[in-house]
Amino acid sequence: MRDNNEMPGHLARRFQQIAVAVFLAEVEEAGFDLTPVQYAALSAIRTNPGIDQVTLAGLIAYDRTTITGVVDRLVQKALLVRHASSRDRRARELQITEAGKRTLRAITPAVEAAQRTMLRGLTEKEGAELMRLLRKATAAGNALSRAPLRDAELR
Repeated sequence: MRDNNEMPGHLARRFQQIAVAVFLAEVEEAGFDLTPVQYAALSAIRTNPGIDQVTLAGLIAYDRTTITGVVDRLVQKALLVRHASSRDRRARELQITEAGKRTLRAITPAVEAAQRTMLRGLTEKEGAELMRLLRKATAAGNALSRAPLRDAELR
């Protein structure tokens, strides 16, 4: 039996635990109450105003059934609003609010600090190589995910 530290799945899970803990600590220290998934959703909606929840889930590689809770919390925090879609009565279009835009601008230094902290212990070159390999591995395994990453155009 192999040691857990020789298994990529175990190390990926550990790195995810570390990444979430670092993100939450940096964001809380900056005075914000936002999770990594909420940040990703808010950022994706800012970049793609008017997208629906299914498209949002694909853009951030999040499960379609649980994205509703993420959106609900962002609406409760007045960081985004939902409107009935003009193209599909069943769909709800998402728009970032002015408070959401202000939050993204203000939280950016904390998010960037969290990214640097996650890579501490690595040289700049090693950090770039880790990022390259993570992108390569996630792209290769994307179709295996329960929540694959999708482009906005692939609705």
